[in-house]
Amino acid sequence: MTKTLQGKVALVAGATRGAGRGIATELGAAGATVYVTGRSTRGQRSEMDRVETVEETAELVTAAGGQGIPVRVDHLVPDEVKALVERIDREQGQLDVLVNNIWGGDLLFRWDAKIWEHPIDAGMRLLRLAVDTHIITSHFALPLVIRRPGGLVVEVTDGTADYNKDHYRISLYYDLAKTSVTRLAFAQAKELATYGATALSLTPGWLRSEMMLEHYGVAEANWRDALGGQPHFAISESPAYVGRAVAALAADPHVHRWNGESLSSGQLAGVYGYTDVDGSRPDAWRYVVEVQDAGKPADTTGYR
Repeated sequence: MTKTLQGKVALVAGATRGAGRGIATELGAAGATVYVTGRSTRGQRSEMDRVETVEETAELVTAAGGQGIPVRVDHLVPDEVKALVERIDREQGQLDVLVNNIWGGDLLFRWDAKIWEHPIDAGMRLLRLAVDTHIITSHFALPLVIRRPGGLVVEVTDGTADYNKDHYRISLYYDLAKTSVTRLAFAQAKELATYGATALSLTPGWLRSEMMLEHYGVAEANWRDALGGQPHFAISESPAYVGRAVAALAADPHVHRWNGESLSSGQLAGVYGYTDVDGSRPDAWRYVVEVQDAGKPADTTGYR
């Protein structure tokens, strides 16, 4: 990849694993300096109790060609987020790209549990992790983002606005979390427009995250072995795919055309011409509507 983001500074909030790690790495591949945050470090794990760490993500950023800087931050703690932004300002004097990817709710939601059946403490914790963290981070980071024209804010969610408005997503808490993030992007777009900055929401498709691969008992190298049990997994994409979407957006001098929009990795691949690691261009959300939700047999012909 050419160094289209040389001299740019990014913060990927929630970069320990999954989409956040893929986004941080691809921003690094484009030459950016990337601050990667999360609660899991080599010395301390978060409540997710996973092996991935922010240090590993930072090392991947640097190996890809950028500069990765790991910082342990709990984005529910305003003082920690404030200190992070002050550090970025002190060390870099700028922040060109803010990616709000904080999530951490995988262990908290219950599939198909009605609101009165779902443990309320878990549901409210999920909303705090998925929504409050984004608001707190934007509160402190946006004054630095708007210091120079052309700043970009990417709110990472699950599902496009068009898909989510017509589909109930797993549970009330999950549904509310993911639709709220899209609305956060829309609201920030209205507030940032006069400062020459852009805010948008972005969703990957069926993401081959570390947890998803483990769920199917496969690795990235042999992920297709999972198709026997779940044929529609054929439309899945690596974390690099959504990462390349963010890198393309950050390098686009006309990115403001997307201000306030809800976008997907597959949609943007058709615009910017990037591919997934296998050279394909999966268009997961179109596939989900036209094939999976329509009850048709798995067939990715014309969708990747």
